[in-house]
Amino acid sequence: MKRWSMLLGVVAWVLVAASAASAQQMIPPGGSQFNPPPPAPPPPPRIEVPVVPQMDAPPRLPTVHQPPRSSYSDRISNCLDEAAAAGIRPSRRAAYSRACANR
Repeated sequence: MKRWSMLLGVVAWVLVAASAASAQQMIPPGGSQFNPPPPAPPPPPRIEVPVVPQMDAPPRLPTVHQPPRSSYSDRISNCLDEAAAAGIRPSRRAAYSRACANR
């Protein structure tokens, strides 16, 4: 009796192993054995550690980008035009334009 139960267990195990192996060979409906395998999944995104500010490091000051300053003669011309538009007398325009252009 013990021999029959052992034989029955071996046969059952062989049948289970055979059915598992045949399940891997199954072709899905509408598929073909000649279809290429699906592409590999994309790589996971890179995880970067953020920069931690140091307690003893000096604070970074923001930089201000100013447009380049125009030439001195252009600034004098603009100041003379402003002085004339403001109604400053011609004898005072030279002093005004110098002070205006040096700002």
